[in-house]
Amino acid sequence: MPVPSVGPVPDPLPSAVAGFSVSLALIVAIGAQNAFVLRQGLRREHMLPVVVACAASDALLITAGIAGLGTAVADRPGLLSAIRWGGAAFLLGYAVLAARRALRPGALTPTDRPPTTLRATVLACLAFTYLNPHVYLDTVLLLGGVAQQYEQRWAFGVGATSASVAWFTALGAGAHRLAPLLARTTAWRVLDGAVAVVMTGTAAALLLG
Repeated sequence: MPVPSVGPVPDPLPSAVAGFSVSLALIVAIGAQNAFVLRQGLRREHMLPVVVACAASDALLITAGIAGLGTAVADRPGLLSAIRWGGAAFLLGYAVLAARRALRPGALTPTDRPPTTLRATVLACLAFTYLNPHVYLDTVLLLGGVAQQYEQRWAFGVGATSASVAWFTALGAGAHRLAPLLARTTAWRVLDGAVAVVMTGTAAALLLG
C-alpha cells in the first residue's frame, strides 16, 4: 500500500520571528503595566513573581487570541465598553496615588516605605494586566488577528510570548541599575509624577477613544 505524500513541512522560524517582532513593538511602549514593573524593579521587591505574572498573563491572552477569542470579543461591543470604563477607572485611581507620592517627598524613597506583601504586589500586577483594555487590544485582538495570517500561527504565538518574557525580564532585572540615580527624593518625585501622567493619559485615551 503506497504511503501518502505529506509534502514539505513549513519552516516555523519566520512566523516565530514575526511574532517576536510584532509583540515586542507593542509591549515596549510605556504604559501602566510597564510603569508598575519598573517601579517594582527599582524597589527590588517581588520581582520574580511580577515578571512571571506578566509573562504568563501575556502568554494566556496571546494563546486565547490565536485560538479565536479575539473574534468573539470583537463581536460584543457591550463587553468592550465595560472593559474600557472599568479599566479607565482603575488607571485613574492609581494615577491619584502616584500623584500623592510625588507630592509627599517623605514617602518616595524605598527605605522610607514599608515593603508591600507578595500577595498585594501580585494582585496589583494582575490588576494592571487584566483591568487594562489595551492589553486585550494588543494581545487578544491584534496579535491574535495577525497570527491568523501566518501558516504557522502557533509558531507566531511562541515568538510573541518569547518577546514578552524577554522584555519583562530585562525591565525588571535592569531597573536596579537606575537605583543610584533614583536614590534621591527628587528623582522619585519625577518618576511618580511621570507614572501619574502615563496613567491619566492612558485612561483619557480609553474614555475618548
